[in-house]
Amino acid sequence: MKITRVSIYNVQATWRHGWNPVIVRIDTDEGIHGLGEAGPAVGGGHNAYAGMLKDLAQMHLIGADPLKSEKLWETLLRKTWLAQGNGLVVFAAISAIDQALWDIRGKAAGLPVYQMLGGKTREKMRCYASQIHFGWPVDYANPAVHPKQLAQAALKAVDDGFDALKVDPITYDENGRRGGWDMSGRIGNERLDLIYQRVKAIRDAVGSKVDIILETHAQPGVTSAIQIGRVMEGLNCMYFEEPVSAASVDGMAKVAQSVKIPIAAGEHLATRWGFRPYFEKQILDVIQPDICVAGGISECKKIADMAHAYDISLQGHCCGSPVTLAATLHLETVIPNFIIHEYVGTTGSPENLSLVTPDIKVEKGQFAVPEGPGLGIALNEKEMAKYPCVTVS
Repeated sequence: MKITRVSIYNVQATWRHGWNPVIVRIDTDEGIHGLGEAGPAVGGGHNAYAGMLKDLAQMHLIGADPLKSEKLWETLLRKTWLAQGNGLVVFAAISAIDQALWDIRGKAAGLPVYQMLGGKTREKMRCYASQIHFGWPVDYANPAVHPKQLAQAALKAVDDGFDALKVDPITYDENGRRGGWDMSGRIGNERLDLIYQRVKAIRDAVGSKVDIILETHAQPGVTSAIQIGRVMEGLNCMYFEEPVSAASVDGMAKVAQSVKIPIAAGEHLATRWGFRPYFEKQILDVIQPDICVAGGISECKKIADMAHAYDISLQGHCCGSPVTLAATLHLETVIPNFIIHEYVGTTGSPENLSLVTPDIKVEKGQFAVPEGPGLGIALNEKEMAKYPCVTVS
């Protein structure tokens, strides 16, 4: 089997500003094709992901055997200059390619990807309602800024069947301005109290049986992260996600040593080498690799196995099209150290789900992995025809 064509879709969604999944389709001379996705669909970078995919396709993919994915992964690592620095853009592209190769392998064998990874360790994946400060499921025009609004958003998510929620209490300032606070230095008492009251309102509303994940998107400095973590210690948070930048290994370690809440991070890390210092120093309790950034299914399985040896749980960072969702679920259903799945409200929007068939929908706060050969999904060709596509052959 040989790769004959690589098609790169740069989705320019009109229904949500800044939602740009980059999806790759790899075709072969035996009529089998595979799908993958590069990078998170938010936060910018989609044009870079698409460009990197084009370069890698031209340099290494056409004519290659797609069933030799380990060899191809190592080639992409060793023979791409940017990969030697562990850069996120190049590994976003490698991640998409790797997912598509697994999809091809599964279709060629007539098996779901999860079977080829070792089979299920669970039938369903518990998931949490992510980013409820944007309202629930999502209402960017009317975010949940005040404690009462956050409590209402949390109760809506619970009514939808979720028994776990995630909130970032510092995204909006007291006037509802996004990114209005500078979190790099010490936080004043009045502001710190508002941050606390926002999370406390959620705990008071949902009670003790619902898990709360605290998130700060790596915006605080070490001092402010410790302040936030310490003031939250009585609210029984499930874990504290991205208290500081993952680029600061020692800074993250200082927070972990200073706060009595489990620490999670990893969406900004690529490859087992990027995660290694966090394992060796026992800094993180939960790792959150993005299957579209960290190196794809192959690499995330290796990362998960390394984490398991250190008694560290895994929750995939999942913020993209249903291609991301399917690939992540195939990994999570296999690994024994899975803890919970991230469900962003935008992921379940009809416009996003329409990019592939069949729909992958959450039911009562849980997901089942798609069945069928490969990833178990197919592109909705009519819908994808709306978006720019670059083809390499």
